[in-house]
Amino acid sequence: MSLSEEVELLRSMSLFQNVEPSKLKLLAFTSERLTFAPEQQIVSQGDMGDSAYIVVSGEAEVIINAPDGPLVVATLKKNAVVGEIAILCDVPRTATVVAKTEVETLKITKDLFFRLITEFPTMAVEIMRDLAVRLHHTNQQLAEVNRKLSEPDED
Repeated sequence: MSLSEEVELLRSMSLFQNVEPSKLKLLAFTSERLTFAPEQQIVSQGDMGDSAYIVVSGEAEVIINAPDGPLVVATLKKNAVVGEIAILCDVPRTATVVAKTEVETLKITKDLFFRLITEFPTMAVEIMRDLAVRLHHTNQQLAEVNRKLSEPDED
């Protein structure tokens, strides 16, 4: 993928829609392109995050460690952002992300990520919106699990 194709990819994401083309070009140029083979880990739950990843192509699964073993909680596709929680909050990564197919990513360092959201507040708003939607879905899932756990067993 060429630099101009990477810029177009970034421009198509709601996260970067209000970022000037010259800044998108700089982001694409300074990002590291990484390819992950199927079943290869992109990030690991518990590790400290120093970068976020934008999925350029392919699919990856978000997996959390649950009491009964690993649990797939989401599938990520093109334009998804991975790892932003760990770098925004300086906390260990909240999940493991594993390539389901071959996955191409753009790796954005923590410093560059913060420079962008400082310079483009609309980007920070889009990140907050995305995180709020994910939190809402998580709350719905927890409510459903709680409802199922409170139902009497029919043995």
